[in-house]
Amino acid sequence: MYTDKDFNTKKELKEAVAKFVEVRVYQPNDMFGITAQISQGKHTVSLEGPHYPKPHRWYASADVVDGRVVKVR
Repeated sequence: MYTDKDFNTKKELKEAVAKFVEVRVYQPNDMFGITAQISQGKHTVSLEGPHYPKPHRWYASADVVDGRVVKVR
């Protein structure tokens, strides 16, 4: 999954979440409706970045509540 903002590093993502910036997640080419399912309730997701076509340089696990990232590991 990706975040709605294109973070270059995992550190940038963690800092944004710590500052209570609204960061949402989505699944590109979401043919199974995963993004819609995650927009309700609490879930743990795997994130990667930066966005394609740049090569992925970071990966993270995150807690998502109602589609919004609340904690990054």
